[in-house]
Amino acid sequence: MRRELHVQFREGLGVQFPRATRLVMGFVCEEDARRVLEVLPKRFGKYGLMLHPDKTRLVPFQRPGQRSGSRSVTSAPGSFDLLGFTHYWGRSRRGVWVVKRKTAASRFSRVIKKITQWCRLHRHRPVAEQHQMLSQKLRGHDAYYGITGNSRMLLRLRAVVRRIWRKWLMRRRRGGRLRWDHFARLLQRFPLPDPRVVHSVYRPAANP
Repeated sequence: MRRELHVQFREGLGVQFPRATRLVMGFVCEEDARRVLEVLPKRFGKYGLMLHPDKTRLVPFQRPGQRSGSRSVTSAPGSFDLLGFTHYWGRSRRGVWVVKRKTAASRFSRVIKKITQWCRLHRHRPVAEQHQMLSQKLRGHDAYYGITGNSRMLLRLRAVVRRIWRKWLMRRRRGGRLRWDHFARLLQRFPLPDPRVVHSVYRPAANP
């Protein structure tokens, strides 16, 4: 976007935005981003739309070594959270800088809190019933967060869920102890589902 050009948007009859549209716009130059941010509220207002004042902002998202004007960026790579994922720069297997996504810390903590509460309230239910519900919760989590590059967070969730489950199973025992080797045998009988990448960038989407 050159300095002498005006900011232009493609608009027309029949183009509608849902009330909760989330839009991410990427720019090479910070100056261009600031110009668009200044014009965008006015253009949206023309069609009776408005930007959320607390959720509309500029986010630096430069990879290490990327040049910004005449300077080379040496600070930590940028990142931002959107739709439950943290978008960040990372190296691919070939050593190329790519944008990766992982479960946002706030969403991960929320899931752990809910599972902990569920295990506490249902610790006296039959183990088979607890296993069924925990497995269902993990599969539901994978249905959204099971994306390419997020396997590490999915594995981490399983490890935390196992510790939580064991903790609340111990709370219903008189002795208050459930050794890890005993719990391992229980997991052999009632294994939690393995992480599953549901949304893969390498696997073509199924035809509807």
